Amino acid sequence: MIFSQAQAMGKPLTTLLSSLFLWLLLLAPAQAATFLKIALKEDVKQVAVGSSTDAVIKDAAGNPVGKIDGMSSWRAVSRKNQVQLESWTGSQLWIDPQKNGYVWIGDRWYRGETQLVNDGSDLTVINRVELEDYLYSVVGGEMPTSWPIEALKAQAVAARSYALHESNRSGNQLYDLESTTASQVYKGIKSETRSTHEAVNSTEGQVLTYGGKPILAVFHSSSGGHTENVEDVWSRPLPYLKSVVDYDHTAPVYEWQKALSGREIGYRLGNVGSVRSIILQQVTPQGRIKRLKVVGDQGSKTISGQTFRKALDLRSTLFQVDGNTQRFIISGRGFGHGIGLSQWGANYLATQGANYRQILGHYYQNVKLSLIDTEVARN
Repeated sequence: MIFSQAQAMGKPLTTLLSSLFLWLLLLAPAQAATFLKIALKEDVKQVAVGSSTDAVIKDAAGNPVGKIDGMSSWRAVSRKNQVQLESWTGSQLWIDPQKNGYVWIGDRWYRGETQLVNDGSDLTVINRVELEDYLYSVVGGEMPTSWPIEALKAQAVAARSYALHESNRSGNQLYDLESTTASQVYKGIKSETRSTHEAVNSTEGQVLTYGGKPILAVFHSSSGGHTENVEDVWSRPLPYLKSVVDYDHTAPVYEWQKALSGREIGYRLGNVGSVRSIILQQVTPQGRIKRLKVVGDQGSKTISGQTFRKALDLRSTLFQVDGNTQRFIISGRGFGHGIGLSQWGANYLATQGANYRQILGHYYQNVKLSLIDTEVARN
């Protein structure tokens, strides 16, 4: 039970929630608008574009070269290492909506501007958007919008911190982040709701920092009872991504099972034939599989737990394997990498009266809650 887990740590849940955020320091510097460049599509031959209002077409230097009417459909095409949009061509073209209009990219609306780039390998389509506007969508893309507002606020602060951390270290010259789970799920206006606006607006500019810099505020759906030290799953240790008890026992993915035959597992992994045995070789302190050996009737291989998870489409690497060639039963817990904020844990804590500061304080250790200023945003 969740309460016995907390008590085993010497901290009942009520005590834990009342003391979590004593270490937070809220700063109040002057804020400045921060813009992000989000890759929506890469290496495509063409893409549908448009604007809800009249929009200015600009070249790579930002000079106006034309204009398109609002609510009209256009198609940008990759042609001879150039972007072609009707009669306008160039290595880059921008679509800048006027009067706070939205841009149409592919099959949905987005805030901000559209950048179309041809770098010699077809089109990359980028949305340049203000950070807070971006978060309206991300919070709804990453967390159910019907959840308690304090959980949504925690998600907003985590997503804002993650976005700034990644944009600061991005080695990509074209964009800061992707729009998928490779970065954060960003669906444009489609995933915005009144609750995501409230969560973002009420935490505007707030980020988690360590040493004056935004932290790598990663998050996941459910850890299966206990999050992980980052170094036990990925690489180097970080003082703020430490293993803690998770309050995710209400998650539908808290426990799960998957049954597969040895033949099916062998087919998905390749080069081993029908699998006869699966031997776990290295696990994290919380039980996640780091390395395992797969033995088949045509060979064997040692692979990472993550490779095994991806090949078999498992929810996490926190699992055990039972059975034989005819039927292997994979019994697991949680969904995701298990590091940082647990979304289902945040949901439960919010239903128990925890505010977003307390939720963040539980899942991220040794950090400060700060307001963005120019130094924090691009430190």
